[in-house]
Amino acid sequence: MADAARARKIAERIKAIVAEQLEYRVKDERLGFVTVTDVRVTGDLQHASIFYTVFGDDAQRASTAAALESAKGKVRSSLGQLGIRLTPTIEFIADALPEGAAQLADLLEQTRARDEEIARAAERAAYAGDPDPYRKPVVAEDELDDEPDDEPDHREDEASSADA
Repeated sequence: MADAARARKIAERIKAIVAEQLEYRVKDERLGFVTVTDVRVTGDLQHASIFYTVFGDDAQRASTAAALESAKGKVRSSLGQLGIRLTPTIEFIADALPEGAAQLADLLEQTRARDEEIARAAERAAYAGDPDPYRKPVVAEDELDDEPDDEPDHREDEASSADA
């Protein structure tokens, strides 16, 4: 079992070798504009999953997948220069990254359009109800007087003398 750092280095080397093989050595008319996006190697270095993208429509993607499947043996034999004990088996997997990125771009555009619509609606909007919706403390009538309350309140004295 190889450590993760060695597996990562082997994966990067496989990515470079496969890209070079597809560009210069594989002569297949079905092969479209292919980009190797990622390579993942198992922990024992015996299997490599090669992720790729193809520029074009669905027909070009299908023909490129068939071309890669037929060139699998030639590409695998070129991996013998890695210098590891066993040459890994390879598997080509179409990467869904471009489709996912296009979907995210569409969602971002829809969100941007909704935000602009909300901003336009907010420009001409008015508040419902009172302009100041917060509660204010109730001010008693005694506190409304501008005079200071230095003098004692004689009303309480009069009420207590009336009780007596």
